[in-house]
Amino acid sequence: MSNFQVAIDGPAGSGKSSISDLVAEKLDFTHIDTGAMYRAVCLEALNRGINLENEAEYTFLKDISVENIKKHTYLNGVDVSKEIRTPKVSANVSTVSKMKSVRDKMVDFQRASASKGLVLMDGRDIGTVVLKDADVKIFLTASVECRALRRYKELIQNGEEASLEEIKKAIAERDYKDSHREISPLKKADDAIEVDTTKMTIEEVCNKIISIISERMNSNGKF
Repeated sequence: MSNFQVAIDGPAGSGKSSISDLVAEKLDFTHIDTGAMYRAVCLEALNRGINLENEAEYTFLKDISVENIKKHTYLNGVDVSKEIRTPKVSANVSTVSKMKSVRDKMVDFQRASASKGLVLMDGRDIGTVVLKDADVKIFLTASVECRALRRYKELIQNGEEASLEEIKKAIAERDYKDSHREISPLKKADDAIEVDTTKMTIEEVCNKIISIISERMNSNGKF
């Protein structure tokens, strides 16, 4: 099967994972949620009680396995899809993600996963680092207020307590950390198409992205 790669990047709460799931399902692509993979590593680091700021303590990387399969994330064979979405993991995943050893291990896995078939991968450095030659690059964005409200509703629907103001503050801090980290900072690739989802419904965003992908697939002669 020919290889066709779609890279979707964007800040926290921009809808990357949920949108990517829907688009991948409609186009019969394999969706790889790289953010979930980093969250799994963060969860492992927190469970081990290491100093997250000390890269020398990340020696456990050689002993763990992280897989993202059909909307579920597995850490050492255990489904941790719910555990990786807790506020504690959200507050610390940027610190873990900035470590070179963590990124190197994850990027190797991500590139191997995207080397065959129809692949849609989302994260924060997919178009700029992981899949620099992706056939389609999308940069999803939305206002901080909009992203905070989405995350708030998600937590409430899951039966968790949440503060909209605290979520808004956490997202703003996450944006700063992600865009200012030394290794693979969050930024829009020069050849990425920006899609502002602030005033769009999920269906509208999906349809726009599907249109972009379909047009590129038809025009490049691969399919």
